This record gives sequence, C-alpha cells and structure tokens, in this order.
Amino acid sequence: MRLVIAKCSVDYVGRLKAHLPLAVRLLLVKADGSVLVHSDGGSYKPLNWMSPPATLRTVAAADTALEEGVVEQWVVQSTKQDDKLIINIYEHIHESNHHLGTDPGLIKDGVEADLQRLLADQIELLGSGFTLVRREYFTAIGPVDILARDANGAAVAIELKRRGDIDGVEQLTRYLELLNRDPLLAPVRGIFAAQQIKPQARVLAADRGIECLTLDYDAMRGVDDSASRLF
Repeated sequence: MRLVIAKCSVDYVGRLKAHLPLAVRLLLVKADGSVLVHSDGGSYKPLNWMSPPATLRTVAAADTALEEGVVEQWVVQSTKQDDKLIINIYEHIHESNHHLGTDPGLIKDGVEADLQRLLADQIELLGSGFTLVRREYFTAIGPVDILARDANGAAVAIELKRRGDIDGVEQLTRYLELLNRDPLLAPVRGIFAAQQIKPQARVLAADRGIECLTLDYDAMRGVDDSASRLF
C-alpha cells in the first residue's frame, strides 16, 4: 500500500462529476488498483475514490497548471468505464510504501456468519423469485454480505446484523452508493436484515429507501416450530 499525504485538488470526471478544492489530504493507493482520497475529519469514508480495476499514471502538469503551482498530476483511469480521477498535487508532504500481505478477511461472530449462510441457503425469505448472486460480494470499501437479484432481475444488496442499528444502515448506504456506480449492476436497492432492528434504524432506512427485514434465527436453523407457539 502506498500512502501519500499531499496538498492537492481532486476531480472525478465521467458519469458523475465532483470537485474537491485544494487542501491537505491522504491518498491511498492499494495493491488491488483502487485509489482513495481521505480527509482528516468527517468519518472513515473516503471523500472520493476509484474502484478497481483501474490504472494510475503520473503525468507532467500542463503549463497553466505549472503556473498555478501543480508539481505532479495523477490520472486514475477506470478499466471498465471512461471515468477518471484526476489528482493535482501542489506539495508532497509525506510518502511511504508498505507491504501488508494477504488479509484473512473479516471474521464475523458466530451468529452473523450463520445468518449469512442460512439466508444464502434460504434466499426465498427475501421474497418470491429471489436468486443468490454470491455471499461476501467484494467492493473497494469492504464485502457486501449478500448480493442477490429479485424476481425482476434487479440487483439487491443485503447487509446482515444480529442487532440492527443506525451504523448498519449507514454501512449499507455506503455500499449502495458504490455499487450503483457500476453500470452492470445499477440500479441496486438495499435490504437491511437483522434479528432485531432498532426503531431509529428503521426510520433512517426508510428515509434512504432501504427495506428492513427481521430474521427469525431459530426458525432458519430449524430448531423452532413456529406453528406450535402460543405467541
């Protein structure tokens, strides 16, 4: 991983256009080809990024840019689309490279891992006609628990929790924002699934257009006979 702290401006050019004015930021260049732009405040979410596969080229700044103080320009080109992330660097403050090795991946606690496996096996709990695409669908900011398609063939991202709170909804929102940049998947809608979902999380999910689904863990495991319950 390459870490660069630089005074820079950033432009995303393509299906979407976005501009980050001149400021000191952290630039992450990962081994998978992704490039992420972070600030020192807000949250752990990058201000902008380019997902893999992508290529990074360092080019000489144009004359007009040189006059403005640009010392180096990065052009991060998406391999699948015409989207570009253009980073104009005005000052290098720090740079380092680190080999992180192979990551074992996120290890969920037993219940969440079981919920993911069980829901993948019982994908019809999401609705009639649903089909599984895959578990742990990779994105540049982490794996989506389950990616599926509904009866109409539309992509659906599912985030699973034991107890669903606002943070889980925010996490799914970030995944959806990224997945909807992919023309092969978009439009992608979200389902927030948990054994218990807090009222505040339901309100936020509804505001984001995300469906909520309460899961009966015991019934999914086949150890609870719901038909024999009094309540």
